[in-house]
Amino acid sequence: MMRVLRRKIVALVVAAYVAFSLYAAYNVFFSKRIMSRVHRVVKKISAGDAKLDPKHAQAPSTVEKEWNPWEEELAKEINIQQKRGDAFKGQLDLIAKGRTKRYKVQIWGKAAIGLYLWEHILDGPLNPTDKTGQWREGEILSGKINFSFYTGPAVVQGHIPVDTDSVVLVLNGREQQKISYSTQWLQHAHALVQAHTVTHVAVVLLGSEQCTNDWISPYLRRHGGFVDVLFLVYDSPWVNDKDVFQWPLGVATYRQFPVIMPTAQLVNTNRPYLCNFLGTVYKNSSREILMNILKQYNLEKECITNAREKWLPQETTESLRQYQSALAQSELTLCPVGVNAECYRIYEACAYGSLPVVEDVQTKGRCTEGRSSPLRLLKEAGAPFIFVKDWKELPAILQSERGMSQAQREERRRRLLEWYSGFRQQMKERFTEVLEDAFFKVS
Repeated sequence: MMRVLRRKIVALVVAAYVAFSLYAAYNVFFSKRIMSRVHRVVKKISAGDAKLDPKHAQAPSTVEKEWNPWEEELAKEINIQQKRGDAFKGQLDLIAKGRTKRYKVQIWGKAAIGLYLWEHILDGPLNPTDKTGQWREGEILSGKINFSFYTGPAVVQGHIPVDTDSVVLVLNGREQQKISYSTQWLQHAHALVQAHTVTHVAVVLLGSEQCTNDWISPYLRRHGGFVDVLFLVYDSPWVNDKDVFQWPLGVATYRQFPVIMPTAQLVNTNRPYLCNFLGTVYKNSSREILMNILKQYNLEKECITNAREKWLPQETTESLRQYQSALAQSELTLCPVGVNAECYRIYEACAYGSLPVVEDVQTKGRCTEGRSSPLRLLKEAGAPFIFVKDWKELPAILQSERGMSQAQREERRRRLLEWYSGFRQQMKERFTEVLEDAFFKVS
């Protein structure tokens, strides 16, 4: 029995061995090769190997590349980083485009109207604050321009640090001595242009009261000169709003008239006088007519008057105080013409909320005559003044004033102060925009 059992076991082992051998042979010779994707590694045949052994070279389409299990994930990560980089660069480009470009312009104030431009129009600071300072300067941003301002006796040719190629000269051309001085500054600016130190030049000019400004004409670019833009005081026929723009006369800064800030007191205080006139009375002028009417109608008690026969160029501390007090205590400020209809008194009255009564007549000279002249700039800006053709209209105007309530007077002062503030802002924007366009082609 034991022998039979052993034979059966041996037979089973032999049969199993034969069966396993046959199965192994079948897989080796007849079955398709199946490999795990994870463990499949195929050696890449390089082009150099193919050249060395043409028998083993295969067509490119039949050569399998070495598979990297992290290749897809790496490609995705690279793509994500690339997109993030592109997005960040795009954000930087947008920020750069959105950042406002700044330009620099220097203003050289060599006439008193430069202080009106800087302190009253541009609202710029000055250091030192002492008005007797030999060298005063300040900086301010308006629009896209960083303005720097230099003024004072020590501001002389060749001693101003020029850190920009754009300059504005503020000059006086009212009389021959002033013209000679202004010409020297223009020649200095021309030398800087020729030396390529300065490229752009504008001029703010206190012109002739009779609009005779031919001396500056050769310096204008349209006549072959180098001055790109001219801002000119008074109703000159040159004004075209292209390269010549009208500029306000402003207050008498040469007599130390200060910047007056609007306050509730200027609006609400009860003013004891109907009108005022403090100034020079020229013989055979409308100012003589005005003074006669004040006397004839016994208006001197209701109006502050202080007439002098000779013009005084200098203001004392006391005379300035008296003048400012008269403006602050009067409902109306009488503004008769001098050599020109536009006078400092108009702007000084506005600063105190005292309504200007302006003589609206054409003066002698070459200033523009027309429907909007004289005082073209102020009229176009909607100045809420009382305009008269003859001072004989004054008694009726004052009679109307007597009938106004305090509330009506306060409302009128408020509107006048608001208008004057808006007018100065309008001049600031015009000045800035004209230079942006003329100097830097900013649209």
